[in-house]
Amino acid sequence: MEKIEVGEVFTITDEQGQENEVEVLAAITLEDTDYVAVGFVDDIQDESEEDIDVFFLTVDEEGDFSPIESDEEFEKVSSAFEDLMEEEE
Repeated sequence: MEKIEVGEVFTITDEQGQENEVEVLAAITLEDTDYVAVGFVDDIQDESEEDIDVFFLTVDEEGDFSPIESDEEFEKVSSAFEDLMEEEE
C-alpha cells in the first residue's frame, strides 16, 4: 500500500455528495489498520490550530478512506492521535 504522507491533500465526498478538500494532519497504524487525522483545507488556511475540526478515518489497502464505525474504535484512535500530537510539541 502506498504510504499516506502528512500534508497531503485529498478530496473526499461526504454523505450529501459535497466534495471537500482535506489535508492529512497525522497518520498512524494501530493493530494493522492505518488511520489518518484530517482537517478541511479551508479551516486550516483560515483558523489557528485550536479551531480546526479534526476527523479520523481508516485507510484500506486501496488507499480509500472510510469513517470509523464504532465508538470504541474512535476512542482508541483519538487517544492514540492525542498522544502523538503531544509528543510532537
